[in-house]
Amino acid sequence: MTPALPSLRQDHIPRGIFYMVGSTLLFAGVNALVKWEVALYPVGEVAFFRSLFALIPCYLLILPRTGFGVLRTQRWPDHVKRAASQTCSMMSIFLAFQLMPLAGAVAISFSAPLFTTLLSILVLKERVGPHRWSALVVGFLGVLFVTKPGAGTLQLGALFALANAVLISTVAIAIRRMSLTESTETLTIYQLSLITLFTALLLPFGFATPTLQDALLMAAAGVANGVAQYWWTRSLHLAPPSAVVPFNYLSLVWAVIVGFLVWGDRPTHDLLIGASVVVGSGLYIFWREALRRRERPAQPRENYSAR
Repeated sequence: MTPALPSLRQDHIPRGIFYMVGSTLLFAGVNALVKWEVALYPVGEVAFFRSLFALIPCYLLILPRTGFGVLRTQRWPDHVKRAASQTCSMMSIFLAFQLMPLAGAVAISFSAPLFTTLLSILVLKERVGPHRWSALVVGFLGVLFVTKPGAGTLQLGALFALANAVLISTVAIAIRRMSLTESTETLTIYQLSLITLFTALLLPFGFATPTLQDALLMAAAGVANGVAQYWWTRSLHLAPPSAVVPFNYLSLVWAVIVGFLVWGDRPTHDLLIGASVVVGSGLYIFWREALRRRERPAQPRENYSAR
């Protein structure tokens, strides 16, 4: 039987946007819970429980449709390396949440597309014109606005947030390569399973028995993260990335609102200016990439992973 061509898939843009916006809301809630949890429990423990409980909705949503055949792969080393990078990325952003306001950490994390473009040049040898080079330079200036490294105010949390952005960009590059042979479902299953295994190895270095209420909140954060991951993937299945990915930047809006309502964090002028520049540069790079795709022959849609 001949498989259907992805290029002929019918788009459902309104539904895709709905799933993307829903995923940003869930991720915002998860990030707020994580910021609260890492103030009370070891970071490795919080990371483990979030990953463990994220497996439940992903298995329930994926395995009934695909069966265990989704686990077949010839790229074990690539899955392990990608999961290791993503584990370090998750630990970095959790430490950033612990050490700085939520909105600032999220704003810096949105510099990941800038690092992805830079790594695409260095690793994938992609050709980048003056438009995207300009967007890169401007975007990194926006990161400097948020972190203020020359004013003696560079926080350790900002360094962890930057580390998260760099590591996420390496994951994005890995996904670009692996999506040629691996399905989105395979990438997601191995991502969460291996991250759960890696974070379990951190438990001997710090574990505090949670109260029943805290345990339930940790479980809720994990389940919500798993659903958000699936909704993100679903949105990119239903609609072209150019139509839905820009809505991902609503995560920064939710982070500002939650940070103010829960912790009383007021966004500074530097944060608002820097975040606007970073988001604008990321959107411009994405738009230029969309233009380049239109100029190429029709190709199957790429697989993406949220985080």
